[in-house]
Amino acid sequence: MDTDPIKFGTDGWRATLEEFTVPRVRAVGQAVATYLRDNGDERPIAVGYDAREHSSEFAEELADVLCANGCDVVLPERDRPTPVFAYGIVDRNLAGALVITASHNPPEYNGVKFIPSDGAPALPSVTDAIADRLAEPQSVPRDERGTIRTDDFVSSHAEHVLELTNSDLTETSLTVAYDAMHGSGRDTTDALLERTGVSVDRLRCESDPTFGGAAPEPAPENLETLIDHVQSHEADLGIANDGDADRIAIVTPKRGHLDENLFFAALYDYLLEQKSGPVVRTVSTTQLLDRIADAHGETAYEVPVGFKWVAQGMADHEALVGGEESGGFTIDGHVREKDGVLMALVAAAMHAEESLDNRVDRLLATHGTIVQDKRSVACPDEQKEAVLSTLEDEIPDTIAGSTIEDVNTADGFKLTREDGSWLLIRPSGTEPVLRVYAEAEDTPLVQTLLDAGEELVQDVRN
Repeated sequence: MDTDPIKFGTDGWRATLEEFTVPRVRAVGQAVATYLRDNGDERPIAVGYDAREHSSEFAEELADVLCANGCDVVLPERDRPTPVFAYGIVDRNLAGALVITASHNPPEYNGVKFIPSDGAPALPSVTDAIADRLAEPQSVPRDERGTIRTDDFVSSHAEHVLELTNSDLTETSLTVAYDAMHGSGRDTTDALLERTGVSVDRLRCESDPTFGGAAPEPAPENLETLIDHVQSHEADLGIANDGDADRIAIVTPKRGHLDENLFFAALYDYLLEQKSGPVVRTVSTTQLLDRIADAHGETAYEVPVGFKWVAQGMADHEALVGGEESGGFTIDGHVREKDGVLMALVAAAMHAEESLDNRVDRLLATHGTIVQDKRSVACPDEQKEAVLSTLEDEIPDTIAGSTIEDVNTADGFKLTREDGSWLLIRPSGTEPVLRVYAEAEDTPLVQTLLDAGEELVQDVRN
C-alpha cells in the first residue's frame, strides 16, 4: 500500500476521496495504535466524525483497526463537532481522539486528525511519530481485542461551556440566527444557544453530506442568506460554524460579516473586563490585539499559523485567550483547541452586554483603524519550499514605497513597514497555494500591499 500521499499538514491529513481511501485511513489507525502502544498508553481512545458522506464509515474502519490492536474505542452516536471530542478526551481521561473531518474543505474532500490526551492539537513531534508508523493493519489474538462502544460526547461539553461562560440570557430578548452550513454544529450549537435563553432562527440545519454542493466555509460569500436575515432585522446577531464547528463567523446588523480579526479584538476586550491575561495570536492575525494588550498592561504573543502553535503559546504564557484570523478561538479554562460551539455562547453573551458593532466602533476609535485582507497564489506543494528559499534572497528594502523595518521568518516572511502596516507571505498547510496577507490603516493600502506581495511571489516563481 502506498502511504506517500499521507501528509499531516496544519491540522491533520486532508485529501480528495481519490486519495483518501479506506486502506490509507486504516494505515493511519494502525499508526496511532502503534504510537500509543509504544508510549505505554492503554487508555481508551475516541473516534469521532463530521457530517460528510462516508465519514461514519471511515470512523468505523478506524475503530476496527484500533480494536484489533487491543484498544478500547468510544464512538459518538452521530456526527458531532470536533471540539466536543477534544473536550471529551480530557473529561474522560482518554488517550486521545481520531476525528474524521475535512473541516471547511469542499465535499469531495475528507480528512483525519489526531488529538492527543491533553485535548490540544498535536504538535509536529506527535504527527511525525505517527507518520513514521504508517503500516498495514495488524491484529492481536481475538481474546485481546479491544471493545467498541457508543456514547454521548455532547452533554458533558455542553455543561462545561455553560458553566465556563455563565451565560444566562433569558432576560435579554436576544434573537440569534444560526447557520450550521449543514455541518456537525447542527443540533449542538443551536441547542446550546437556546439553553442560554436566546431565541434561535435556524438556517441550513438539515443534514446534507454535500453541504448544498459548496464548501462549508463560513466566508462572506457563503453567508449571504445569514447576512440578509440579520440586516433585515429578523435577528439581532448571526452566527455560523464551519463544517466541523471548530470555527466561528459572526454577522452583525451594521457590518454584515464581521471580520474575524475585529471579532478577536472585541473578544479580548470583553474578557479583559472580567480578568487579566495575555493574548496569543498567529502571525497572520491583527496587531490591533497588541494595542489592546498594551493599553491594559498585558502582552500579545505572536506564533506561527496553525492552532497547535496557538495552543502551545497559551500553555507557555498562561494566556487569557488565543486565536487566529481564520475564526478559530479558545479561552482560558477550556481545552486548548479551537471551539466554535463555545465561541457561539461567548459571542451571544458579548452582544447581549454591548452590541458587537458598538464595541468594535469603540475599539477602533480608541486604538486606531486597522484593515486586513488576504489572497491565495497557486503553488504546488512540491514547489513551496523552493519558492520560499528563493524569496529569502529576494526580500526588497521597501514595499509600496515604504522602508521595511522588520522581517519575521517564524512562518514564511512577514515584512513590517515603518508605519506598522505589514505584508505576510507563507505556505498553506492544507492547500497547494501560498497565502499573501496584508494589514494597514485603510483598504487602498491593503490592496496595494497585496498587489506587491503577489507580484513578488510571481517574480520568484518565474
